[in-house]
Formats: sequence, structure tokens, C-alpha cells
Amino acid sequence: MSTTLWKLSRVWARAGLMSVILLTLLAAVPPSASATARDSGGETGSLEGTVTLGPELNSRRIRFSLYPDVRPPSLPSSSATPPEATNVVVFLETAAPLANAATSRSASQTMQQVSQSFTPHVLPILKGTTVEFPNGDPIYHNVFSLSKAASFDLGRYPRGNSRVVRFETPGVVKVFCHIHPDMSGIILVLDNPYFTVPEADGHYRIGGIPPGEYVVHAWHERARPIHRKVTIEAGRATALHFAIPLRDEPADE
Repeated sequence: MSTTLWKLSRVWARAGLMSVILLTLLAAVPPSASATARDSGGETGSLEGTVTLGPELNSRRIRFSLYPDVRPPSLPSSSATPPEATNVVVFLETAAPLANAATSRSASQTMQQVSQSFTPHVLPILKGTTVEFPNGDPIYHNVFSLSKAASFDLGRYPRGNSRVVRFETPGVVKVFCHIHPDMSGIILVLDNPYFTVPEADGHYRIGGIPPGEYVVHAWHERARPIHRKVTIEAGRATALHFAIPLRDEPADE
């Protein structure tokens, strides 16, 4: 009986050793191409790079004024001005693969009125998005726009109140305040969700892009729009960098 048990223990030991060797070999094998693609975005790719602004764009920001003779009341200003890179919008021009792709953008965005300024100064949104305009100042504001893409007048309302507008038409919407003429903001309404605003250091990234050839735009309110052609491949990040001047220089094809 003891001899039989001894033989069985030897068989079990060998089987255990073979299992360990097999698991070790499997761990050393690299993942398949499909697994790698899934880890890096599956059937989509991404676009990333940097946006560099010319010194004149970084030095100042134009504030639109409809009534230049009116002096607004003084209010405490913000402690820091957002980097000008955050007023750039990088977006893909709509093509068939983008139009057919599923979208997952928030149905609501916010442009606040704080320290007698619209914050953010530039707000890119997908068409169909509702934007809230809360008043965070201890004074009245009256938000309005006469832009072709959206024309509205929200009337006067005090601190703590808010108004909303739904934007259905792509285009540039310039937003003002009837009471404070040097207040201005811009809402850039786009017809696909593949857009982004760069970080403070100018770096940007757009993910989940279907493979294909596209035209990419870098937009700033005071510079001529720049566009580049790019090819997006599945599972890969494509690098694209922009330098945006203030002067009206020819855009590269």
C-alpha cells in the first residue's frame, strides 16, 4: 500500500512541476495584436501634440466693446489670468467616420460670470449642448449675443441666478453683457465631439478617433485658423504640433 502511495505522490509532483513550467511559458509570450489594440484604444487612434502661441498672443487679450464710452463699475479682478493656451480649440473637421461615430459629450456646459468676466473665456461645445450662464458677481448682468449661429438676450438677473441657452447651429457665438461693455466670451459650436482645449502648457490630446484621414484645425479668436492634414491609425497616437501667430499669415495645407 505504501509503495502505491509513493508512486502516486511522484506522479502528482511531476504534474505540478509541468503546470508551473506551462504557466511560466504563457506569461513570457507577448499579447496578441488584437489584445494590444484593445489596450491602446481598440479600433480607434488618438491625436496629441502641443500648441505654441506667438508672443503677441500671449501678451494681451482683446476685450470686445460695443459701447466704448461707458465705464463699468470696478470689481475685484481675478487673482490670476488663465494661460492663453486655454483659449485655443483644436478640433477635427467633420468627415464620414466622425459623423457616424457614437458621441458621449455632456449635454450641459457652464460659462460663469465672475469678477466681471466670462469664465471660461472660450468654451467649445458640441451642437445641441445647453450652456448655463450663472451670475457669480454681486451685481446684475445681462447676457446676450447677436451672432449668426445664435442670437439671444437673457435679460438682467442678479447674483445667484442663472439662465440657459441651447446651441443647435455650428459656428462662432460672441457673448456680451449689455450692462458691462468690456465683458466678452466666445462659444465655439462644433458639429462633432472630436475637439479639445490645450492644457496650460500647450499640450493637447484627442482620443477615440476612428481611423482615417482628417483635417485638424487649431483655432484662436485673434489669429487666422490653422489647419493640417493627418492620418489616424487604429491603436496608435499620432503627433501633430501647432504654432499660432497673431498676424494674418498663409495657413499651411
